[in-house]
Amino acid sequence: MSNKFLKIHPDDNVLVALSDLKAGENIQYNGSAFTLPQDIPAKHKFALKDLNPQDEIKMYGILVGKALHSIPAGGVITTQNVKHQASSYSGKSDTLNWNAPDVSRWKNKTFDGYHRADGQVGVANHWLVVPLVFCENRNVNVIRDAFEEELGFAKQNIFKNYVHELAELYKANRQDSITSHTFQHHEASERSRLFKNIDGIKFLTHDGGCGGIRQDSEALCALLAGYINNPNVAGATVLSLGCQNAQVDILMQKLKAINPMLLKPLIIVEQQKEGTEQDMLTRAIRETFVALVEANKLERSPAPLSKLKVGLECGGSDGFSGISANPAVGHVSDLLAALNGASILSEFPELCGVEQELINRCTTDESATKFVQLMRAYAQSAEAVGSGFDMNPSPGNIKDGLITDAMKSAGAAKKGGTSPVVDVLDYGEYVTKPGLNLLCTPGNDVESTTAMAGSGATIMLFTTGLGTPTGNPISPVIKVSSNTKLAEKMPDIIDVNAGTIIEGKKSIETVGEEIFDYIIEVASGRQQTKAQLLHQDDFIPWKRGVSL
Repeated sequence: MSNKFLKIHPDDNVLVALSDLKAGENIQYNGSAFTLPQDIPAKHKFALKDLNPQDEIKMYGILVGKALHSIPAGGVITTQNVKHQASSYSGKSDTLNWNAPDVSRWKNKTFDGYHRADGQVGVANHWLVVPLVFCENRNVNVIRDAFEEELGFAKQNIFKNYVHELAELYKANRQDSITSHTFQHHEASERSRLFKNIDGIKFLTHDGGCGGIRQDSEALCALLAGYINNPNVAGATVLSLGCQNAQVDILMQKLKAINPMLLKPLIIVEQQKEGTEQDMLTRAIRETFVALVEANKLERSPAPLSKLKVGLECGGSDGFSGISANPAVGHVSDLLAALNGASILSEFPELCGVEQELINRCTTDESATKFVQLMRAYAQSAEAVGSGFDMNPSPGNIKDGLITDAMKSAGAAKKGGTSPVVDVLDYGEYVTKPGLNLLCTPGNDVESTTAMAGSGATIMLFTTGLGTPTGNPISPVIKVSSNTKLAEKMPDIIDVNAGTIIEGKKSIETVGEEIFDYIIEVASGRQQTKAQLLHQDDFIPWKRGVSL
């Protein structure tokens, strides 16, 4: 790797700028030499040779676009001179021969987790309070207000003192001082937790459960069933209005489909049966408190690493994500597969252009066919409303060098490593097989992380190049930065810096191993992620419409 630019794959006809390059600089690569006709910002791509209109743009060894105009050698790749283009795909055309990485270092390692009666092992011990319909959101929040601070789970708002100081300046008629008054951080005193073995009571609210189409309510019930079944959850309190589309019977059917012998406590309170709101809330709070007493009796104990289920996510991606953070996470996925653990690669709109590779990695024809069907149905639903996967890259992605969806997807897919695809799951289906699983979700960060936790992910790796403040209510989210500048700028949200790969200080494998060791610490409760410390509990169910 040059310290100025990188050719990712031998078949590529573009180079990646690893640092800002100036017009007039002489570039020499593998016998080719040319002078840059313009500035190339770091993270962006430039042509390795002269390109004519309709010439294919190759990156990561695959087709990621076509030239709209002539591009000289050294010319920067932009949305003005390149359009999205991806290769076609069909059924399996090859069989994967996988060389698993050496995992002898972790063979006898364990993590301290919560062992559930069904054999799953959680990395946390949460209680859920969740509504079946948005009509119950207010009651969920009433229970939150009653429980969180009293039991020591509330996060103190450190900005309250700052607002108080600004208000005092205003009352003292010192408005001139308000604009220059700086925030001074003071640690807020928090009430100690009553239940030492419970990591939190998680209160989920949403805008679904009624209205819309019936399939949305079915999908919501499947998602909530997955959250209840997730081994990070000790049990749940479910609030139902009674007349909504998302009926209690549907939730129980979805639970039975995932886990026919569910042994967790499940408290269901239906408002239209209980009478007054006070009666309903009194019962829900009393029974939940009794259940918390029981849940608190479970303690962490050693579990094999094969019990880990790790979700793989990217958000706020940049031009370095696909060559640093994502492949490092991909190495983690391969380590997990070799140790008989599970990983989950989602965001189907961000697998555009790499479909054939993933199809060929499927271990069964059935999984390959299912993947093709899900991808084509998703793409067609986007096109039917005048959109398409090509519209997936956000303005931030494009500004930082991800010009086409195929280019973004080729880098995003690196999170899945190189191991075989053992299963393909539709939204709401639960992971049951060790190895790499593909899960149909949108590319939207929170819709995707929400879905992975509902499919059994007990911990998540989230790569970012621009900085994304996202977490999950029940599964710890580890943020991996693609570049050192971000890690230094936003240390409050970044857990691991993969920018050392870009700088040539560490290899992809070394950073992947560091991430894997960090997973074990978080899974054992010895380390909290930045998202946990900030109480980032983002939860957005997917209404099966078009979301890229």
